[in-house]
Parts: sequence; structure tokens; C-alpha cells
Amino acid sequence: MQFQMTRLHHAMVLALPALAALCGAAHAQDKPTASTVPEVVVNARKQTLPGGSALPAQQLSAGKAATGDTAALLADVPGASVNAAGGMSSLPALHGLADDRLRIKVDGMDLIASCPNHMNPALSYISPAQLGSLKVFAGITPVSAGGDSLGGSIVAESRAPEFAAPGQPALNQGEIGASLRSNNKARNLNVSATHATQDFSLRYDGSIAKADNYTAGATFKSYDFTGRAGHTLARDEVGSTAYSTRNHALSVAFKRDDHLFEARLGAQDVPYQLYPNQRMDMLKNDQRSVNLSYTGQMNWGVLQARAYHETVDHYMDFGADKRYWYGAASGGATSVNSSPCSPISATCAAGMPMYTDGKTTGLSVKGDINLSDRDVLRVGADLQQYTINDWWPPSGGGMWPGTFWNIREGKRNRAGLFGEWEGWLSPAWTTLVGARVERVHMDAGKAEGYSPGTNGMGTMMHYQMRDAAAFNAADRSTNDNNVDLTALARFTASPTQTIEFGFAHKERSPNVYERFPWSTWQMAALMNNFVGDGNGYVGNIRLKPEKANTLSATFDWHAQDERWGFKATPYYTQVTDYIDAVQWNPMSNQRAVTPAARKFSVLKYMNQSARIYGLDLSGQMPLAQNDWGQWGLRGLFSTTRGTNRDTGDGLVNIMPSNARLSLTQQKDGWSNSAELVMVGAKKHVSSMRNEVTTPGYALVNLRASHSWGKVRLDVGVENLFDRFYSLPTGGAYVGQGTTMSNPALPNYPQWGTAVPGMGRTVYVAMNVMF
Repeated sequence: MQFQMTRLHHAMVLALPALAALCGAAHAQDKPTASTVPEVVVNARKQTLPGGSALPAQQLSAGKAATGDTAALLADVPGASVNAAGGMSSLPALHGLADDRLRIKVDGMDLIASCPNHMNPALSYISPAQLGSLKVFAGITPVSAGGDSLGGSIVAESRAPEFAAPGQPALNQGEIGASLRSNNKARNLNVSATHATQDFSLRYDGSIAKADNYTAGATFKSYDFTGRAGHTLARDEVGSTAYSTRNHALSVAFKRDDHLFEARLGAQDVPYQLYPNQRMDMLKNDQRSVNLSYTGQMNWGVLQARAYHETVDHYMDFGADKRYWYGAASGGATSVNSSPCSPISATCAAGMPMYTDGKTTGLSVKGDINLSDRDVLRVGADLQQYTINDWWPPSGGGMWPGTFWNIREGKRNRAGLFGEWEGWLSPAWTTLVGARVERVHMDAGKAEGYSPGTNGMGTMMHYQMRDAAAFNAADRSTNDNNVDLTALARFTASPTQTIEFGFAHKERSPNVYERFPWSTWQMAALMNNFVGDGNGYVGNIRLKPEKANTLSATFDWHAQDERWGFKATPYYTQVTDYIDAVQWNPMSNQRAVTPAARKFSVLKYMNQSARIYGLDLSGQMPLAQNDWGQWGLRGLFSTTRGTNRDTGDGLVNIMPSNARLSLTQQKDGWSNSAELVMVGAKKHVSSMRNEVTTPGYALVNLRASHSWGKVRLDVGVENLFDRFYSLPTGGAYVGQGTTMSNPALPNYPQWGTAVPGMGRTVYVAMNVMF
């Protein structure tokens, strides 16, 4: 069931005239309209099982003031955590499954990271200021919201279009906001503007963000060099954590009766985003997207359709805190700080430029069919085509004289169909059963090293010729047929007690960076790493799709008015053909007989098996109401255990047991909280990857906000007592110095240092609506 770009383009050509006619007819009906703005909702039956976890508006607003990283907002969701990366690009995780093992949709688009380090994940393309809602399916996910994933789903949506009320003047409104954070001198500015009539809405959203390196709560290293003469870092400064980014979105919406059409144009420009747990840094990321959607209320139910296209132009090299010049002419491998040299040659290397060009085109259609007052049938189809080129131009030294093709003409095309029935069997019982089938086709062009010869630098020693020949001789085309099944039930025992339980079978094909990177040469392998552990990774074109079976239940006790509530969610997942990694011997091109310990190494992806289980607890309750206002308590606890069933080893980047407890107070427009964050020691780690253990810690955060009509002020202090702590899923610190290679020399990043968290920071944010 392969499909080509031409077929997708033909489908879009056929769909666009009908959609354009619809919006043209709607625009022709425009009338001056009003200042009251009703929410645009098509009258569809609300999906009630499972509901997922939507971040409450108050928590979302408070979170936006404290961070510029959209993924970081998930910290208040039970079962969710983030794997730290760049300052704007953390990778979300749900129940120990992260990144591409989740289905993440941004304004209905399935976006793919086009980078060997996954520096541009989906949530990095929507800033917190643009968010209208953030919803998480952490446990069992309906097939209508899942697919091509093992874990849950994350749905990030921009603010819905607004229209003026009938008979009222045109609506003109906007918002401007700014925030400052002390530790890394982070500056954020956002602006939005809307012009709307009864049938037409035009909206612009823009944001810019910039930050310097942040400092930890104490010194954590014994060196200050960066590999660049005259540039040093303080010993409590976390190198390569600065960033600068700009986001823009323009949306046009047309409404007529029960039909809504929206066209959204998006653009992101990242001048730089540095990474403390990667050998390279992002020095450019230009993304452009076109997103067309239609939602219509029919006499039989609701019809939704979407077509989108995204392009990504991505560039990496060494940022300001990492050595740039390499080779004998720059001072050699043992020099602490390199010297500029020219021209580029076998003895002089100017950085290591790496380019990635990604293109994603997608189509989806979904229908919610009301079979009866008690039955809804959801059916739909998804099509996606993804192409990628990843190449590294010559820069001298061992990277010379030709271009290294990490992935040439890579493809990952996906087509899926799903059907789902939700029924209300009685006032007490609700059930949902669904199935999804998908076909994933992957392919890649021929590999090529920096030189087909020995290049005078022993390229044969680097195994490029051998590895490229083996990759090119292999059949690189694969077709995976994946099946997802979901069965859920909810029993309402009483107005204050419900039980939701279910089973899911999910299958996911490897991503392009798990299958296609082909070189076992250490330097090339080190560039292919999206878990941030400092190791190098080699792809495996023989990988099978992962297959997961999950059992989960949620026990919910709450007041009828929901003033208090408590939820407990145990879960168990078993994965066959889990894509883990084994240490690899480049010389023999076989699995290492004796894995290296306590050092960075080269690994190759392999299918194995895994087990993940855990428990989420969450709740809230009122405490008192007195002259000081309304007091309440809110908390959550999560624990996850992930194990490789073949080896007994831990899985990489599993968040240890953690809890958040917040004392809240509200009075006279003020909303305040004191938060205690507690994280246990991380001891069950991946020894195969030499993952670093981290000690437990506790942090105190204070937050306050106040609204005066159209003005909102947020202030807060995070890590009040300036505690030093290591990020449990932040990876290995390689944020400064000579990062290209991995010998045990003083000027190279040393194994054993985890990326520290940020020390005390004070923030203030203000938003003004007009």
C-alpha cells in the first residue's frame, strides 16, 4: 500500500476546490458583527471515554509565565515527564515511553523531528504563548487519537478562532505579553491580534524568546575550558543552554452555519539553540507549514478533514561553548583550546557542518456517526509522506574531501484506517472498542562516506568504505503492517465513584534514525543520538516494528461538585521487539563481547523485549476558607519501572519516583501557590548504555498571579533555596570543550556527569489584552 507524493498532491488538488468554494460562500455572507465572542463549537457528541487530561486554564496560564518550553508544561500531568534537551525543545515522556513512541499532534498535524539528535520535535513548533489547550492521553488511548506509537498521545492546539456575535460590530482585539527570568536572563515577548466578523476571523500570533546559559545551584565540574581560546565558562555554568527563537502563525477561518474552515500558516526561525547533552548544536532551524482543516455538522454526525504540508531546513555545527577548529594545524587532539587554521585540508578542519532537509505532507479525514442516542461510530483515514536528506559537507581533517551522506533520499510513508465504536450500555456503563490498521513503507538511497578512498586519513580504518558497501548492497526497502486494538470500559458505581479500565495493543515502526544511519565510525556514530546520553548510535535496517500490550485501570473518587477528588492509575506494558541498543565493536562489526563500562561507547539498535509498569496518583481538596482567602491542596505522584526482559537491564531515560505537592490560596483576584517537588534517586539505569545514576532531591517553588480586568501579572521563584540537583532524564553533560570525538583526554567531555538542573530563578510576566 505504498503511496507516492503525486498521489497526495492529486488528493489535495481535488480537495482544495471544494474547501475553497465552501469558504468563498461563507465569506460572501459576511456581515458586520459584535464584540461578544462565542466559542466556535460544532454540535457534536463529546467523546467521553477516555477523557484524557487537559491542563486546567489556570495551570496553563501560570505555566506559560514560568517557561518558554511547551513540553515543560506537562510536569503537572500525572504520568508525564520531560527528557531535557535544548531550552525550547524538551522531549515529552508518558509512562516511560518518550519521543517517537508517543503520538504528538500540533494543531492536528503529525510532525516529525528532522535531525539526528531530534532537536526539532513536534512541540517545539508551538510556543506556550500560542497554546489554547494541551491534552494528554497518558494511559489507554482510543485508536482515533493514536496510531504509530506505543505510549499515549499528546494533543496541542492553538487558540480556537473567534467570531463576532450576530448583529454586532466587527471584533478587533489583541494581546501583548512579556516575561523575564533571572537565572539565564531569559526574555520572552508575545503578541496576538484578531479581526473578526460574524463569519470571518483573521488572527496573527507571534513570539520571540532568547536566553543565555543557565547556572546550577553549585559547581559541578573541575574545568572551565571550552576549546576556544579566550572563552571560558564558570564552573557552575551549564554550557550550551542558550537559545534564540522566533515563531509566527497566521490563521484565517470562515464559518457558515455548522461548517468551519480554517487555514493556518506557520513559520519558525531559530538562529541558535545549544544543547548540553549533545555533541552538536542547532545553529539554524527554518520551518514552514500550511495547515488546512474543515469541520462540519451533518445530519448524521460530524465530519473533519485536514491537509497539511511542512518543510524543515535544519543546520548543526559547534556552538559558542564547543571547540570549532580540529586537526594537526589547529593544535592537535590534545590541545585544550584550538587555534584557527586555513585552508581546510587533511590537517585543518573548520567545524563539522551538518544539514537536514525534511518534508512532511499529510491528509486525514474522520467521521463521528451517531448510530443512535447511545451509540457513536468513529471512522477515519490518515495518510502521511515524509522525506529526509541528511548530509555533512566536507570541512577538513577526517571529514574530507567529499560529502558524508548520513541519510540520502530517506522515506517514511504511512497510511492508516481506523474504526471505533463508543456505546452507552446503561447509565452506569460506557464502553469503547476500536481497531486501526496501518502500512508503513520506508526506504533510503545509497550511503556515502567523506571519501571513497583512504583520503590519507585512513578512512578504511574508520570503516566508512566497508559500512557503506554493506548498506548499499542490502535491501533498504521495508513494508510494515501494523495493527492497533483498544477496548475500554467505564463503570459509574455512584455519583462519587467511577472505575475505568482497558486493554490496548499497539504497534510502531522504527523511525528513520533507528533504521538508516549506517556508519560504525565512532565520530559519525556520536552524531546520531536522540537520547542525549553521550554515546554514538548505528542504525539497523533489519529492525522489526515494536509491539506493546498494555493493561490499565483508573479508580476515581470525587465529590459530586468535584471540590475534592482522588485518582489512582496502575498500568502494565509488555513490549516485544522493543528497540533497545547493544554495544558494538566497529573493528569486527559485531556485538561487543565485553561491553565497556563507565565510558561513552558506540551502540547499535537491536530488537529485544521490555516491561514497563507503574502507578499514578493525583488529587485535590479544599483546606479552609478564612479572612486570608480560600486554601487548597493539590498533589500528584508517579512511579515507573522499566526493564529490558532479555538482559534484566534498566531502560534508558526512565523518570524515577516523583511527587508534587502544592498549597494554593485565592483571594481578591490573587492566585498563589507554594509547591514542593520531590524526586527519588535514579538507580535502575541502562548499564549497556552506561547511563549515569542521579541522587534524589527536593525543590520549593513559589508562584503568584493577579488579574485586573484585561491585565494579568505573574511572579514566582523556582528552586527557592538554590539547591543543586541533576536532571534524572537530562542525559550526559557534553556541553563544552572538544566534543567531536571520545578519547579519555582532559580536554574532552568526561563520562559520569549528568546535566544539572537550573539554580534559583526569579520570573515575572505580564499580559495585557486590548
